[in-house]
Amino acid sequence: MGVTPNGAAIRAFRKMRGMSLRRLAHLIERDPGYLSHVERDLQGAGVETLRRIAGELNVPVNAITREKPSDQE
Repeated sequence: MGVTPNGAAIRAFRKMRGMSLRRLAHLIERDPGYLSHVERDLQGAGVETLRRIAGELNVPVNAITREKPSDQE
């Protein structure tokens, strides 16, 4: 099973911390437009990016991801 970002969770944690989208994008060294797409579930994110997001938001990675169903079931 893989994981996909949970954009709503990322946005909620970011807002709870009073952090702008631009600030989080800067901290994780990504473009704000890219992060906006991730938050709106229009684009996926790599494992390293998810780790960076989780680290900056001070949450475990599984708090900002959801499992992707396996194709082998």
